[in-house]
This record gives sequence, structure tokens and C-alpha cells, in this order.
Amino acid sequence: MSGQVRVNGVVVRELGTKADPATDKIVAAGRTVGAVAQRNIYLALHKPPEVVSAMADPEGRKTLRNCLRGLPERVFPVGNLGYAASGLVFLTNDGDLAAEMLKNWAQIEQVYHVKVKGMLTLADLDRIGKEAGLKMKTVRQPDATRGRAANFWYEVRMRDSKKDELRRLLMKEMHPVEKLMRIGLGTLTVEGLPRGRYRLLGPKEVGALRRDAVAAKQEERLGEASKRTSTQRKRRSGRRREGKAPGSRPALPSE
Repeated sequence: MSGQVRVNGVVVRELGTKADPATDKIVAAGRTVGAVAQRNIYLALHKPPEVVSAMADPEGRKTLRNCLRGLPERVFPVGNLGYAASGLVFLTNDGDLAAEMLKNWAQIEQVYHVKVKGMLTLADLDRIGKEAGLKMKTVRQPDATRGRAANFWYEVRMRDSKKDELRRLLMKEMHPVEKLMRIGLGTLTVEGLPRGRYRLLGPKEVGALRRDAVAAKQEERLGEASKRTSTQRKRRSGRRREGKAPGSRPALPSE
């Protein structure tokens, strides 16, 4: 042995020395030898309805893997989209970005097209939006030609935590949700992507998603700070009502 091979910094001098490229750092003639570095990839997938937002399902239902045929890399979905829902799913093998997004998932804006039973008025949209803390508006109806639409679609911008509240309010209004389609996640959109297909995201799109996650984190911190300030003000106000104001003089006794 010429001393040109090192394993974990130690020169190998005996033939037959074993090393694992997956766990050991192997350097031969100044070059690192080992497993090929993972290539981070980022995908936008248009999930069809009745597909589980996972790579495997113990019940044997269709999963996202069925839509990723031909993709050699292993990826996983970030967040969840309901089994009956369709629309945008973001997948990656970048664990750092996925963790950052999931940590701030409740603060990342999502855009849905929601089909409800019947039709909502503009007043309904405004009232439900204010009560649920989201934004609703009308959209062009795909089957509204000649006035045949009986159940209408609406666009909803909301945080993920508002989804159940929206369903509850619409059910209360006798306009239950019939279909749900996610068309936007942060700055990412499903526009132009056929159902059941996926596409690779470019560096600018990935960078925008990272900024979305950071902005969501900052928004959450500001919200927590605002809550603490409000709580402190209420406590001070309560103490003033219960006792005497600081620095006040005691009342003089009447003669």
C-alpha cells in the first residue's frame, strides 16, 4: 500500500481492509470516494381525488406513488391533502425545507376552490369569511353555461387551521362542501398542471417557498408577541379596577 488511501483519516496499510462508503469517509489519492451525494428535488403534483396523500397506504388505496412513475428519487409529501380532495401537493427529499414548512404550516396561506351545495350570496361570502377569519370570493363556474349550475364554486384563501371551521359554518348555513381543490400553497400554484401529473420546480420557485416558510415563522412570532401584550394590558386593567390606582391618595375621613 502506498499510503494514498485513508478511511476516516487513518492511512490504510493492509490489503483487505473493509470500509462502508455509506458511513465511512474514504479518500483515495486525494479524492473522496463514497455514496453519491443526494440530489435535492422539488415537485408540484396535481393530486386526483380518492388518492391518499402518502407514499404507501395499509388499506391498499391509491397513493401519490401511483402518480410518480418514472421518478428515480425518493420523495415525500409536505403537509396533507384529504383523500377526497384534489389539487396541489408539494413533494421533496429536502428534509430541512420540509421541516421548516411543517413547523410553520398553520401560517402558510393556501388557496382552495370549494364547491358547495346551492349558491351563496355576496353577503354570505362576506359574513362567513369574517366569522371564519378567511377570504371568499366568486369564481367563473366551469359548468354554468345556460344557467344550468345548481351547485357553485368559490375561491377561498385561508390558513390550514381554518379548513374545519369553514366546513362547519357552511354546513350550518345548509351549504355543505361537495368538492375541495387546492390550487395554491404559498407562492406555488397548480395552474397549468394536468390532474395526475407532476413537474419539477425551478430554483426561483423553491426560493420563494423558503421565503414563505420564513415569513410564516415571523408572522407567528409577531402574533404571539401581540397576544402577550394584550394579556398584559388586560391584567393591568383588571388590577386597576380591583384596587386603587397607583399613587392615588386615600380619601380623607368625613367630619
